[in-house]
Amino acid sequence: MVSVNKPSNHLGDTLGILLLRLWLGVRAIQTGIEKFAGTHYTDQPVNIDGTTNAYGLTEAVAGKTYAFSNYKGIPDSLAAKFSQEPLIPSWFITIYDWALGPLLLITGLFVLLGLALRYSLLAMGLLYTSLTFGLILIKQDAGIAWLGLHVLLIVTALKLANHNCFSLTKNN
Repeated sequence: MVSVNKPSNHLGDTLGILLLRLWLGVRAIQTGIEKFAGTHYTDQPVNIDGTTNAYGLTEAVAGKTYAFSNYKGIPDSLAAKFSQEPLIPSWFITIYDWALGPLLLITGLFVLLGLALRYSLLAMGLLYTSLTFGLILIKQDAGIAWLGLHVLLIVTALKLANHNCFSLTKNN
């Protein structure tokens, strides 16, 4: 059941929080879904002059698939860099690798639907801050700046939360 709270007199602020919820929610959900992406290869016949060759020649064609078996919260290249950092214990990398995708999906869904909005935004901001911590250690300045912009969007959404009129719960 969708709850419609009393609309504010500030239409721009109401629309602003809706757009931020949409963007932040979809961004986190899609990032979480991509943690389940993998590549599969199939052999397909090679075409010569627009027709299938008569020689039985094939080529490997890569395609993207999504499956639980493909799940990787932290890419192997980053996990290798993190494992060399003394400030990140190996057990923490294991837990983070396991939890990152589901946390992105859950926080994204909660923000998108407006469920406990302020707490959902706080959780998302803390998640992005934890990602920033790791990127600082491996000196990924572009990723740090990128996550900083995400945190600024979250802060803006928190400032506009009073104007959130459309959510699945009455209390934001």
